Amino acid sequence: MHRLAVTFERLGEHGRKALIAHVVAGYPYADITPALMHVLVEAGADVIELGVPFSDPSAEDPAVQAAGERALRSRVGPLQVLDQVRQFREADGATPVVLRAYANPIERYDQLRQSGAFAENAASAGVDGVLVVDCPPEASSELAAQLRHCGLDMIFRLASSSTERRVRMVAEHASGYLCCLCVKALTGAQMEETLARIRRHVRIPLGIDFRDAHAARDTTQRADAVVIGAWLIESLADKSAADALAAASDLIRSIRRQLDVEAPEPSPTTQLQRTRR
Repeated sequence: MHRLAVTFERLGEHGRKALIAHVVAGYPYADITPALMHVLVEAGADVIELGVPFSDPSAEDPAVQAAGERALRSRVGPLQVLDQVRQFREADGATPVVLRAYANPIERYDQLRQSGAFAENAASAGVDGVLVVDCPPEASSELAAQLRHCGLDMIFRLASSSTERRVRMVAEHASGYLCCLCVKALTGAQMEETLARIRRHVRIPLGIDFRDAHAARDTTQRADAVVIGAWLIESLADKSAADALAAASDLIRSIRRQLDVEAPEPSPTTQLQRTRR
């Protein structure tokens, strides 16, 4: 089994949600990333989403955009990101790593080498999946095939406002897990209803991106994972390397404790997996 599948199954058997920590490679310092990834895992993160810096990350939160700009000024790009994953894998062979990227750097990477080079090199570095923020399912067939050939998952995001047709289309292409972007205006009950609607079409783990850990714990009984990104990245700003590592550890430990206060019953995904055995 792949690392993502093993992780979600293990957590689901104990009724626990996966905590997915999203940071930008090369932020706040070019060489901090492997150490930061280890700190996040030690503090309770189950999956690392590692952002690949890009000059036009239009679909990201302002904090994530600013982090990417700083990383680019430090000359951190796809080559450096893959090297950082390799460094992380020297001491951690179990924690899933997902790259969060944009299509342009991946296409450019392949143009300078050969078709499928990004997928091949990501797999050899120890990456488990790729979330391409600006690649819709209808345009993903070639990249999805390349990733699948290398044993990598292609992960998609869905807005909570997505239509039924859109949900079905993403469900046909996604693997690993699916992330639902929370709309702040939704009440807890509305969010649960949205997740239930998505769940009718999705048979892989379902995560939700929240900025508030209390809301994440209290309103996502139908979700398998919680993604913490902008909030975590903001905590690293204007700090020394040592203080940034300590801040990341404190935040993830706090969120992990809150998520585990009352472990819910096994998620719908886990119950379905058990039924199929």
